[in-house]
Amino acid sequence: MKKYILLASAALFFHHAQAQSQDSVTFKDYQNAESFLGYNTAKLISGGVVRPNWLAGDHFWFENKTANGTQFLIVDPAKKSNKPAFDHQKLAVALSKMTGKTYKADQLPIQFVSIADDEKSMHFNLDKNDYNYTFKTNKLVVDNEPPTVESINRRSRGSVESPNGKLSAFIKDFNLWVKNLETGKETQLTTDGVEDYGYATDNAGWTHSDAAILRWSPDSKKIATFKQDQRNVNEMYLVTTNVGAPKLQKWKYPFVGDKYIPMIERVIIDIDNPKVIKLDVPADPHRASLSDDISSSGTFDDVDWTADASQLAFLSTSRDHKIEKFRIADAATGKVREVFEEVVATQYESGQGAINWRYLANSNEIIWYSERDDWGHLYLYDSQTGKLKNQITKGDFVVTKLVKVDEKNRLLYFLADGKDAKNPYFTHFFSIGFDGKSLKDLTEDAGNHQISFTPSEKYLIDTYSQPNVPQVTILKDINGKLITELAKTDISQLTAMGWKAPSPVKLMTADGKTAIYGLVFTPTQMIAGKKYPVIDYIYPGPQGGSVGSWSFSASRGDHQALAELGFIVVVIEGTSNPNRSKSFHDMSYGNMSINTLPDQVTAIQQLAKTYPMDLDRVGIWGHSGGGFATAAAMFNYPDFFKVGISESGNHDNRNYEDDWGERYDGLIENSDYAAHANQLYAKNLKGKLLLAHGLLDDNVPPQNTLLVVEALEKANKDYDLIVFPNSRHGYGAFGPYMMRRRWDYFVENLMGKKHPKEFPLKGAKQD
Repeated sequence: MKKYILLASAALFFHHAQAQSQDSVTFKDYQNAESFLGYNTAKLISGGVVRPNWLAGDHFWFENKTANGTQFLIVDPAKKSNKPAFDHQKLAVALSKMTGKTYKADQLPIQFVSIADDEKSMHFNLDKNDYNYTFKTNKLVVDNEPPTVESINRRSRGSVESPNGKLSAFIKDFNLWVKNLETGKETQLTTDGVEDYGYATDNAGWTHSDAAILRWSPDSKKIATFKQDQRNVNEMYLVTTNVGAPKLQKWKYPFVGDKYIPMIERVIIDIDNPKVIKLDVPADPHRASLSDDISSSGTFDDVDWTADASQLAFLSTSRDHKIEKFRIADAATGKVREVFEEVVATQYESGQGAINWRYLANSNEIIWYSERDDWGHLYLYDSQTGKLKNQITKGDFVVTKLVKVDEKNRLLYFLADGKDAKNPYFTHFFSIGFDGKSLKDLTEDAGNHQISFTPSEKYLIDTYSQPNVPQVTILKDINGKLITELAKTDISQLTAMGWKAPSPVKLMTADGKTAIYGLVFTPTQMIAGKKYPVIDYIYPGPQGGSVGSWSFSASRGDHQALAELGFIVVVIEGTSNPNRSKSFHDMSYGNMSINTLPDQVTAIQQLAKTYPMDLDRVGIWGHSGGGFATAAAMFNYPDFFKVGISESGNHDNRNYEDDWGERYDGLIENSDYAAHANQLYAKNLKGKLLLAHGLLDDNVPPQNTLLVVEALEKANKDYDLIVFPNSRHGYGAFGPYMMRRRWDYFVENLMGKKHPKEFPLKGAKQD
């Protein structure tokens, strides 16, 4: 009898253990998921990407890492050579002899390498010692000379160096100053700047810094900048969390619909004999044609000096981004001539990631960017008459970045999306004549291309890849002719650990008319016959998209890590995102609350026909604009999305920086912002919702999430909340903590399983 009792007990124990395994995601499962995060996968890939270090005559050297070790290579484009910079074995022997340690030729741990222009020697650091090494004689000596200290050349914080490298401009006491980098002497250029009415400032809205916003003339003798008037602009307040009295953070922050926003009064400043020349034009709104900040490129956007610094071309952008005025100023007098204007129905932009207009004074022409035919293209204008000469690029593709203008040969070189048959988001590099003839793809290989020129611009380095195809880097001439392959990514170690690439997918929009694209991440070990819960990662833009870069990446956030925990993760590039047609980008204009959500739903439904998805268990998460979209999904599609994690969402754009909303939704008098606010629909919540926000978020103020919290409480709805008391928009050091809580939340509420308690994800703050 005891025998049967023992057998029954054992059977019960094993059944319980099996049930426990089925009901839990274990500590070991979390460890496996963590192995797919970037800090673990990065060390398992090598090669592919070339970071050139320029020498004389377009020669360059680079460090090529492979699974077998590291080589230092020198490239001579003219000779089509790509060879070792020195004898690695000889250096390894010399280092071993000098230090008493053993070094291998393919594993030289040298740092801060600098190869001489004559390619005969190099300087490097090893174990905190500096060395000089002569290649031909194999002479290795310790460099006892202390490193030069540019104490006199120390830049002021937020300063901008002149083209000749001799001066640095910076803000001090609301005025503009320059520092002579050779003597250290500082000179005040302006004297009438005061608080909230100072020169070259960019300290309102989600940007508030001490950096000087200006554009030096090519001869380093003039500065184009502005005096910013924000005296009547509203203010933002954030409060620290600490023991004792909290510290108030306060700065100017204009909101959608405010009567007063920052205005810029344009000026040109002579340097040698300081003089401020006011441009004869009314103050412009603090706006730019590229984005919602006048210094998105780190400098003063939408201005272009002539080579002789006699003229300054610039754009004036209306508050709603619908009107662009092209103007040219006389740098000596400040007199302004208006050349032409473009008016659009929604919002004008001058490119995707780069400002694409140029003023060509020598030929009295302007290269102009417009989406007037529904695609982003280049046009040629007469700068004297303001009349259109001809359209340069045409077709169902979008010019993203004008890289080079060859005025002598009347050729343009530019990046564009939409010409790769495999995926319209793959960027290629093209040339075309000013007359719109002879369009040529200089990067014909399928994939997403990133290019850089050699100093002479006779050659280009082309790195291309796909989300599931690793990088290859090649050297070409300016006509696109292959010279040599430079490097190829090695992922053998990565695949050996079980990694697999996401699957690119092509789907259809909710209306069934337009193709959309995305990536699907599935567990590396899938169980036949099992249906998996789905997690939808969303970033609706409209200035960006969910996928981000379409180049190869071993890790994309924690998408594959989540898949390893037992989910299918989807990332869908929906409508209203850039790099497609103008009409595609504008689909949510005037009502951002719908942004890509119908596409997300229909895309997942389409994918479920191919992948083993459980459509009764669909979750969604996103950060910032993705946080806004996540809450909107949970409130407006409550029967489809069952679990959501909304991080730092701009849930009511009336509570966000003015220019972002007014650019993508229009002015408040023309768009019903109130109807698009998430808190109005919080009462519709059925599933599980986790909200998160940093209480010192100076991009999306935390009141955005608190409005949703208040609405949920009024509607008697349960919700979960994580706050980061002293964190900004991205949570900083607490990012890993948020990631771990995200894993826990989906495991518990979407998968319905237990998770390990307080898994110590690398980088999470520990006591």
